[in-house]
Amino acid sequence: MNMKDFKAGTYKQQYEYKSFLPAKVNQPWIWDDAKINVLLEQATRSMGELNAFSLIVPDVDLFIQMHIVKEAQTSSRIEGTKTNMDEALMAKEDLSPEKRDDWQEVQNYIKAMNFGIKQLEKLPLSNRLLRDMHKILMTGVRGEHKYPGEFRKSQNWIGGSTISDAVYVPPHHDDLPDLMSDFEKFLHNDAVDVPHLIKIAISHYQFESVHPFLDGNGRIGRLLITFYLVNHKLLIKPSLYLSAFFEKHKPSYYDALSRVREANDMAHWVKFFLNAVIETAGAGKETFQGILKLKDKVDSKIVTLGRKAETGRQFIHLLYKKPVITANDVGKLMDLTPKSANALIRDFEKLGIIKEITGHQRNRIFEFKEYLALFKKG
Repeated sequence: MNMKDFKAGTYKQQYEYKSFLPAKVNQPWIWDDAKINVLLEQATRSMGELNAFSLIVPDVDLFIQMHIVKEAQTSSRIEGTKTNMDEALMAKEDLSPEKRDDWQEVQNYIKAMNFGIKQLEKLPLSNRLLRDMHKILMTGVRGEHKYPGEFRKSQNWIGGSTISDAVYVPPHHDDLPDLMSDFEKFLHNDAVDVPHLIKIAISHYQFESVHPFLDGNGRIGRLLITFYLVNHKLLIKPSLYLSAFFEKHKPSYYDALSRVREANDMAHWVKFFLNAVIETAGAGKETFQGILKLKDKVDSKIVTLGRKAETGRQFIHLLYKKPVITANDVGKLMDLTPKSANALIRDFEKLGIIKEITGHQRNRIFEFKEYLALFKKG
Protein backbone atom coordinates (compact mmCIF):
# COMPACT_ATOMS: atom_id res chain seq x y z
CA MET A 1 0.00 0.00 0.00
CA ASN A 2 1.42 3.37 -1.01
CA MET A 3 0.69 5.86 1.77
CA LYS A 4 -0.64 8.36 -0.73
CA ASP A 5 -3.29 5.86 -1.84
CA PHE A 6 -4.33 4.85 1.67
CA LYS A 7 -8.02 5.16 2.51
CA ALA A 8 -8.30 5.42 6.27
CA GLY A 9 -11.75 3.89 6.58
CA THR A 10 -15.46 4.45 6.23
CA TYR A 11 -18.29 5.77 8.35
CA LYS A 12 -20.78 3.11 9.36
CA GLN A 13 -24.38 3.98 10.21
CA GLN A 14 -25.43 2.77 13.65
CA TYR A 15 -28.80 3.34 15.31
CA GLU A 16 -28.62 7.10 15.86
CA TYR A 17 -25.03 7.92 14.95
CA LYS A 18 -22.19 7.00 12.61
CA SER A 19 -19.05 5.28 13.83
CA PHE A 20 -15.72 5.26 12.02
CA LEU A 21 -14.53 1.85 10.80
CA PRO A 22 -10.75 2.04 10.27
CA ALA A 23 -9.19 0.22 7.34
CA LYS A 24 -6.97 -2.69 8.29
CA VAL A 25 -3.24 -2.03 8.44
CA ASN A 26 -1.67 -5.49 8.20
CA GLN A 27 -0.21 -5.03 4.74
CA PRO A 28 3.00 -3.83 3.07
CA TRP A 29 3.59 -0.07 3.13
CA ILE A 30 5.59 2.12 0.76
CA TRP A 31 5.84 5.88 0.33
CA ASP A 32 7.01 8.47 -2.20
CA ASP A 33 7.63 11.24 0.33
CA ALA A 34 11.43 11.70 0.53
CA LYS A 35 11.06 13.69 3.77
CA ILE A 36 10.01 10.49 5.53
CA ASN A 37 13.31 8.86 4.53
CA VAL A 38 15.32 11.82 5.88
CA LEU A 39 13.40 11.88 9.17
CA LEU A 40 13.65 8.09 9.51
CA GLU A 41 17.45 8.29 9.18
CA GLN A 42 17.62 11.08 11.77
CA ALA A 43 15.32 9.24 14.17
CA THR A 44 17.31 6.00 13.86
CA ARG A 45 20.57 7.86 14.51
CA SER A 46 19.09 9.68 17.52
CA MET A 47 17.89 6.42 19.03
CA GLY A 48 21.33 4.89 18.48
CA GLU A 49 22.91 7.74 20.43
CA LEU A 50 20.37 7.31 23.22
CA ASN A 51 21.13 3.58 23.33
CA ALA A 52 24.84 4.36 23.67
CA PHE A 53 24.14 6.21 26.91
CA SER A 54 22.13 3.23 28.16
CA LEU A 55 25.38 1.27 27.88
CA ILE A 56 27.82 3.76 29.41
CA VAL A 57 25.82 5.23 32.30
CA PRO A 58 26.64 3.29 35.52
CA ASP A 59 23.66 1.70 37.26
CA VAL A 60 21.47 2.82 34.37
CA ASP A 61 18.41 0.92 35.66
CA LEU A 62 18.21 3.38 38.58
CA PHE A 63 17.72 6.23 36.15
CA ILE A 64 15.38 4.27 33.89
CA GLN A 65 12.96 4.11 36.82
CA MET A 66 12.95 7.91 36.91
CA HIS A 67 12.19 7.97 33.19
CA ILE A 68 9.25 5.69 33.96
CA VAL A 69 7.98 8.01 36.71
CA LYS A 70 8.25 10.98 34.37
CA GLU A 71 6.38 9.15 31.61
CA ALA A 72 3.64 8.06 34.02
CA GLN A 73 3.20 11.59 35.32
CA THR A 74 3.27 13.21 31.86
CA SER A 75 1.07 10.69 30.08
CA SER A 76 -1.48 10.86 32.91
CA ARG A 77 -1.38 14.65 32.78
CA ILE A 78 -2.43 14.54 29.10
CA GLU A 79 -5.59 12.80 30.34
CA GLY A 80 -6.27 15.46 32.98
CA THR A 81 -4.49 14.37 36.17
CA LYS A 82 -2.64 17.11 38.05
CA THR A 83 0.07 15.20 39.91
CA ASN A 84 3.54 16.73 39.46
CA MET A 85 6.87 14.87 39.53
CA ASP A 86 7.59 15.68 43.17
CA GLU A 87 4.16 14.44 44.26
CA ALA A 88 4.42 11.28 42.16
CA LEU A 89 7.53 10.34 44.17
CA MET A 90 5.92 10.94 47.58
CA ALA A 91 4.08 8.45 49.73
CA LYS A 92 0.29 8.68 49.58
CA GLU A 93 0.00 9.70 53.23
CA ASP A 94 2.29 12.70 52.63
CA LEU A 95 -0.20 14.20 50.17
CA SER A 96 -3.34 16.17 50.91
CA PRO A 97 -6.50 14.02 50.48
CA GLU A 98 -7.69 15.92 47.38
CA LYS A 99 -4.50 14.96 45.51
CA ARG A 100 -4.56 11.25 46.26
CA ASP A 101 -6.87 10.10 43.44
CA ASP A 102 -4.64 11.66 40.78
CA TRP A 103 -1.56 10.28 42.58
CA GLN A 104 -3.06 6.77 42.48
CA GLU A 105 -3.61 6.99 38.71
CA VAL A 106 0.07 7.80 38.23
CA GLN A 107 1.11 4.96 40.56
CA ASN A 108 -1.07 2.53 38.59
CA TYR A 109 0.62 3.68 35.40
CA ILE A 110 4.06 3.04 36.92
CA LYS A 111 2.94 -0.44 38.03
CA ALA A 112 1.53 -1.20 34.58
CA MET A 113 4.75 -0.09 32.90
CA ASN A 114 7.01 -2.08 35.19
CA PHE A 115 4.77 -5.13 34.81
CA GLY A 116 4.84 -4.85 31.02
CA ILE A 117 8.61 -4.39 30.85
CA LYS A 118 9.09 -7.50 33.00
CA GLN A 119 6.67 -9.52 30.84
CA LEU A 120 8.52 -8.54 27.66
CA GLU A 121 11.53 -10.47 28.94
CA LYS A 122 9.61 -13.71 28.35
CA LEU A 123 6.56 -12.90 26.20
CA PRO A 124 6.03 -10.94 22.98
CA LEU A 125 3.99 -7.77 22.80
CA SER A 126 0.36 -8.80 22.31
CA ASN A 127 -3.26 -7.85 22.84
CA ARG A 128 -3.19 -9.99 25.97
CA LEU A 129 -0.30 -7.99 27.44
CA LEU A 130 -2.07 -4.71 26.62
CA ARG A 131 -5.21 -5.98 28.38
CA ASP A 132 -3.18 -7.08 31.42
CA MET A 133 -1.55 -3.65 31.66
CA HIS A 134 -4.92 -1.98 31.23
CA LYS A 135 -6.28 -3.96 34.17
CA ILE A 136 -3.46 -2.66 36.39
CA LEU A 137 -3.89 0.86 35.05
CA MET A 138 -7.63 1.11 35.74
CA THR A 139 -8.08 -0.86 38.96
CA GLY A 140 -9.11 1.20 42.00
CA VAL A 141 -9.21 4.56 40.19
CA ARG A 142 -11.63 6.64 38.15
CA GLY A 143 -12.77 4.38 35.34
CA GLU A 144 -12.49 1.22 37.43
CA HIS A 145 -16.07 0.35 36.49
CA LYS A 146 -15.22 0.51 32.78
CA TYR A 147 -14.10 -3.13 32.50
CA PRO A 148 -10.38 -3.00 33.42
CA GLY A 149 -8.44 -5.50 31.30
CA GLU A 150 -11.23 -6.05 28.79
CA PHE A 151 -11.91 -4.72 25.34
CA ARG A 152 -15.11 -2.72 25.37
CA LYS A 153 -18.52 -4.26 24.77
CA SER A 154 -20.29 -0.96 24.17
CA GLN A 155 -19.75 2.19 22.14
CA ASN A 156 -17.43 4.93 23.31
CA TRP A 157 -16.64 8.36 21.86
CA ILE A 158 -14.16 11.22 22.14
CA GLY A 159 -15.14 14.81 22.90
CA GLY A 160 -18.64 16.18 23.22
CA SER A 161 -21.14 15.75 26.02
CA THR A 162 -23.02 13.01 24.16
CA ILE A 163 -22.35 10.75 21.22
CA SER A 164 -24.43 13.03 18.99
CA ASP A 165 -21.93 15.90 19.29
CA ALA A 166 -18.76 13.79 19.67
CA VAL A 167 -15.54 14.85 17.99
CA TYR A 168 -14.82 11.24 17.06
CA VAL A 169 -16.80 8.00 17.35
CA PRO A 170 -14.55 4.90 17.13
CA PRO A 171 -15.71 1.65 15.54
CA HIS A 172 -18.67 -0.26 16.94
CA HIS A 173 -17.66 -2.87 19.50
CA ASP A 174 -18.82 -5.68 17.20
CA ASP A 175 -15.94 -4.75 14.87
CA LEU A 176 -13.27 -4.87 17.58
CA PRO A 177 -12.29 -8.58 17.42
CA ASP A 178 -11.47 -8.39 13.71
CA LEU A 179 -9.69 -5.03 14.00
CA MET A 180 -7.58 -5.96 17.03
CA SER A 181 -6.65 -9.28 15.44
CA ASP A 182 -5.41 -7.41 12.36
CA PHE A 183 -3.58 -4.93 14.62
CA GLU A 184 -1.77 -7.71 16.49
CA LYS A 185 -0.84 -9.52 13.28
CA PHE A 186 0.66 -6.31 11.90
CA LEU A 187 2.82 -5.89 15.02
CA HIS A 188 4.42 -9.28 14.39
CA ASN A 189 4.22 -9.67 10.60
CA ASP A 190 7.88 -10.05 9.61
CA ALA A 191 6.82 -10.57 5.99
CA VAL A 192 5.87 -6.88 5.85
CA ASP A 193 9.11 -5.08 5.01
CA VAL A 194 8.49 -1.85 6.89
CA PRO A 195 11.06 -0.17 9.18
CA HIS A 196 10.07 -0.58 12.81
CA LEU A 197 9.69 3.14 13.48
CA ILE A 198 7.23 3.43 10.58
CA LYS A 199 5.43 0.30 11.75
CA ILE A 200 4.93 1.52 15.30
CA ALA A 201 3.82 4.95 14.04
CA ILE A 202 1.08 3.26 12.01
CA SER A 203 0.27 0.91 14.89
CA HIS A 204 -0.15 3.78 17.35
CA TYR A 205 -2.48 5.56 14.94
CA GLN A 206 -4.50 2.37 14.48
CA PHE A 207 -4.76 1.67 18.20
CA GLU A 208 -6.00 5.17 18.94
CA SER A 209 -8.48 5.00 16.05
CA VAL A 210 -9.88 1.66 17.20
CA HIS A 211 -9.96 2.85 20.85
CA PRO A 212 -10.52 -0.71 22.10
CA PHE A 213 -11.02 0.12 25.80
CA LEU A 214 -13.77 2.18 27.37
CA ASP A 215 -11.12 4.31 29.10
CA GLY A 216 -7.33 4.52 29.25
CA ASN A 217 -6.70 4.20 25.50
CA GLY A 218 -4.37 7.19 25.31
CA ARG A 219 -2.09 5.93 28.07
CA ILE A 220 -1.96 2.34 26.82
CA GLY A 221 -1.45 3.55 23.25
CA ARG A 222 1.54 5.66 24.27
CA LEU A 223 3.01 2.79 26.29
CA LEU A 224 2.65 0.62 23.20
CA ILE A 225 5.30 2.71 21.43
CA THR A 226 8.06 2.11 23.97
CA PHE A 227 7.16 -1.52 24.47
CA TYR A 228 7.28 -2.20 20.74
CA LEU A 229 10.73 -0.61 20.46
CA VAL A 230 12.02 -2.64 23.41
CA ASN A 231 10.41 -5.83 22.09
CA HIS A 232 12.17 -5.42 18.75
CA LYS A 233 15.52 -4.42 20.31
CA LEU A 234 15.51 -0.88 18.94
CA LEU A 235 15.83 0.25 22.54
CA ILE A 236 18.35 -1.46 24.82
CA LYS A 237 16.50 -0.04 27.82
CA PRO A 238 12.99 1.48 28.03
CA SER A 239 14.38 5.03 27.93
CA LEU A 240 12.29 6.66 25.17
CA TYR A 241 8.81 7.96 25.99
CA LEU A 242 6.95 10.32 23.66
CA SER A 243 4.33 11.66 26.07
CA ALA A 244 6.30 14.83 26.86
CA PHE A 245 6.46 15.69 23.14
CA PHE A 246 2.80 14.83 22.62
CA GLU A 247 1.79 16.99 25.57
CA LYS A 248 3.98 19.89 24.41
CA HIS A 249 2.37 19.69 20.96
CA LYS A 250 -1.01 18.40 22.10
CA PRO A 251 -3.21 20.15 19.48
CA SER A 252 -0.82 19.07 16.70
CA TYR A 253 -0.75 15.51 18.05
CA TYR A 254 -4.53 15.15 17.96
CA ASP A 255 -4.70 16.99 14.64
CA ALA A 256 -2.15 14.65 13.05
CA LEU A 257 -4.14 11.58 14.14
CA SER A 258 -7.41 13.12 12.97
CA ARG A 259 -5.87 14.13 9.65
CA VAL A 260 -5.32 10.48 8.76
CA ARG A 261 -8.99 9.69 9.30
CA GLU A 262 -10.33 12.86 7.71
CA ALA A 263 -7.88 13.34 4.81
CA ASN A 264 -6.25 9.89 4.46
CA ASP A 265 -2.92 11.59 5.20
CA MET A 266 -0.86 8.87 6.84
CA ALA A 267 2.39 10.49 5.67
CA HIS A 268 1.71 13.62 7.73
CA TRP A 269 1.20 11.52 10.87
CA VAL A 270 4.35 9.45 10.22
CA LYS A 271 6.45 12.62 9.83
CA PHE A 272 5.00 14.06 13.04
CA PHE A 273 5.80 10.81 14.83
CA LEU A 274 9.40 10.67 13.55
CA ASN A 275 9.95 14.26 14.65
CA ALA A 276 8.69 13.23 18.09
CA VAL A 277 11.27 10.42 18.21
CA ILE A 278 14.09 12.75 17.12
CA GLU A 279 13.32 15.44 19.68
CA THR A 280 12.59 13.01 22.52
CA ALA A 281 15.72 10.92 21.93
CA GLY A 282 17.77 14.12 21.89
CA ALA A 283 16.22 15.22 25.19
CA GLY A 284 16.89 11.77 26.66
CA LYS A 285 20.54 12.01 25.64
CA GLU A 286 20.81 15.43 27.34
CA THR A 287 19.27 13.96 30.49
CA PHE A 288 21.85 11.15 30.58
CA GLN A 289 24.65 13.67 30.00
CA GLY A 290 23.29 15.70 32.91
CA ILE A 291 23.16 12.59 35.08
CA LEU A 292 26.82 11.76 34.39
CA LYS A 293 27.87 15.34 35.16
CA LEU A 294 25.82 15.44 38.36
CA LYS A 295 27.07 12.03 39.43
CA ASP A 296 30.69 13.18 39.21
CA LYS A 297 29.86 16.34 41.17
CA VAL A 298 28.00 14.49 43.93
CA ASP A 299 30.60 11.72 44.20
CA SER A 300 33.32 14.33 44.80
CA LYS A 301 31.23 15.77 47.66
CA ILE A 302 30.59 12.39 49.27
CA VAL A 303 34.33 11.63 49.39
CA THR A 304 34.67 14.53 51.86
CA LEU A 305 32.60 12.57 54.39
CA GLY A 306 35.66 10.47 55.22
CA ARG A 307 34.76 7.38 57.24
CA LYS A 308 31.06 7.97 56.50
CA ALA A 309 31.66 8.07 52.74
CA GLU A 310 30.59 4.45 52.16
CA THR A 311 27.25 5.05 53.92
CA GLY A 312 26.98 8.24 51.87
CA ARG A 313 27.44 6.26 48.66
CA GLN A 314 24.66 3.90 49.71
CA PHE A 315 22.43 6.89 50.44
CA ILE A 316 23.04 8.54 47.06
CA HIS A 317 22.25 5.22 45.40
CA LEU A 318 18.92 5.30 47.23
CA LEU A 319 18.31 8.92 46.25
CA TYR A 320 18.74 8.12 42.57
CA LYS A 321 15.79 5.75 42.96
CA LYS A 322 13.83 7.83 45.44
CA PRO A 323 14.78 11.53 45.18
CA VAL A 324 11.90 12.63 47.45
CA ILE A 325 12.41 11.02 50.83
CA THR A 326 11.75 11.18 54.58
CA ALA A 327 13.96 10.27 57.53
CA ASN A 328 11.73 7.25 58.17
CA ASP A 329 12.34 6.10 54.57
CA VAL A 330 16.08 6.41 55.04
CA GLY A 331 15.95 4.43 58.28
CA LYS A 332 13.83 1.62 56.88
CA LEU A 333 15.48 1.31 53.47
CA MET A 334 19.05 1.56 54.77
CA ASP A 335 18.45 -0.28 58.05
CA LEU A 336 19.60 2.68 60.16
CA THR A 337 18.49 3.91 63.56
CA PRO A 338 16.50 7.18 63.56
CA LYS A 339 19.53 8.94 65.01
CA SER A 340 21.86 7.65 62.26
CA ALA A 341 19.31 8.38 59.51
CA ASN A 342 18.90 11.97 60.67
CA ALA A 343 22.66 12.44 60.97
CA LEU A 344 23.12 11.19 57.41
CA ILE A 345 20.42 13.55 56.17
CA ARG A 346 22.13 16.48 57.93
CA ASP A 347 25.41 15.60 56.25
CA PHE A 348 23.75 15.62 52.85
CA GLU A 349 22.02 18.92 53.61
CA LYS A 350 25.37 20.49 54.52
CA LEU A 351 26.85 19.20 51.27
CA GLY A 352 24.00 20.85 49.38
CA ILE A 353 22.79 17.55 47.88
CA ILE A 354 19.30 17.49 49.41
CA LYS A 355 16.97 20.17 50.73
CA GLU A 356 14.00 20.09 53.07
CA ILE A 357 10.84 21.18 51.22
CA THR A 358 8.01 21.37 53.78
CA GLY A 359 9.39 23.95 56.21
CA HIS A 360 7.96 21.84 59.06
CA GLN A 361 9.77 20.67 62.17
CA ARG A 362 8.08 17.27 62.03
CA ASN A 363 7.18 14.93 59.14
CA ARG A 364 9.81 16.64 57.03
CA ILE A 365 10.40 15.72 53.39
CA PHE A 366 13.73 16.06 51.62
CA GLU A 367 14.34 16.44 47.91
CA PHE A 368 17.31 15.80 45.63
CA LYS A 369 16.38 18.90 43.64
CA GLU A 370 19.26 19.05 41.18
CA TYR A 371 18.60 15.49 40.10
CA LEU A 372 14.84 15.96 39.83
CA ALA A 373 15.39 19.06 37.69
CA LEU A 374 16.99 16.88 34.98
CA PHE A 375 13.67 15.06 34.52
CA LYS A 376 11.49 18.15 34.69
CA LYS A 377 12.94 19.71 31.53
CA GLY A 378 10.57 19.81 28.56
